[in-house]
Amino acid sequence: MLRLVIFTVPIILGWALDLLFGDPHWLWHPVRLIGKFIQTLENHLYRQEDSDRKKFYKGLLLSVSVIAVTAAVSGLIVFLFWKIHPCAGALAEGVMCYQLIAVKALKDESMKVYRELKNSDIDGARRAVSMIVGRDTDRLDCTGVAKAAVETVAENTSDGVVAPLFYIMLFGAVGGFVYKAINTMDSMLGYKNDRYIYFGRAAARLDDAVNFIPSRIAAVLMIIASGAAGIFGGSSRYNMKNALKIYRRDRRKHASPNSAQTESVCAGALGIELAGDSYYFGKLVKKPFIGDAQRPVEPEDIVRANVLLYIASFLMAALAVILRAVLALWR
Repeated sequence: MLRLVIFTVPIILGWALDLLFGDPHWLWHPVRLIGKFIQTLENHLYRQEDSDRKKFYKGLLLSVSVIAVTAAVSGLIVFLFWKIHPCAGALAEGVMCYQLIAVKALKDESMKVYRELKNSDIDGARRAVSMIVGRDTDRLDCTGVAKAAVETVAENTSDGVVAPLFYIMLFGAVGGFVYKAINTMDSMLGYKNDRYIYFGRAAARLDDAVNFIPSRIAAVLMIIASGAAGIFGGSSRYNMKNALKIYRRDRRKHASPNSAQTESVCAGALGIELAGDSYYFGKLVKKPFIGDAQRPVEPEDIVRANVLLYIASFLMAALAVILRAVLALWR
């Protein structure tokens, strides 16, 4: 019984703490420390005059260094607490897992966009959405802002929730932190511009690799979530059948092999059109549309996307706990 508790407590505690407290900005956060470490290495390694080949290998060195240091530090913390007592180790991992899951933070940040749109403050909505998307937001209209927020919730259902839980399920808090380090590197370096096209390539490829399976799990969970939201939420705005249809048709309509997985489900479930052309650093990037424009995207779709996020997060947490429980009993 003790083994069962120890194996499942980190996931239950981490998920519950995130739902309760989210990401308190006043609290020191290790992922921000990882970001500072990445920035420090970049400042020491990147040189504009380097050849493309040298930039790539320096970026690879940065990626390996960040992964190694993250695994070593998080592993040492877990080891020390487990040496004190198994319950101390489980509680420590639970707190660490809490710092890796982003359900409430994603909901809170996207709802700031929703509130600004409902107040008809387009400038405020642009500022709010700029905090959670990488695209240029200064020229977005109300529909564009709402669409950007919905896309972010859909994509980060995988990156910020399902993927961390997947690696925590398999490798504990250390696995979750290594995943988060790779994901943070991609968010900082994985751009196809003059500076990062070669230097950030290793980080981008690693992120594609570690998200390949979780993004597809997230898509399946969001399809189930759309059915649950339609049945138990009493809303006709969720269409599970269409979510599956658009997923099958549009899941590959993105430069990333993973991003369109959950975006296509969300677009189909809500009957809206996502993606399309966007500006990044002042440059227009041509993208295919995902989904069908059965109706215009509206602010309420941000709320609906968050419903899918919460249900999918519950399903993934439950799946992770069940698997960990099976492993505990089997061992």
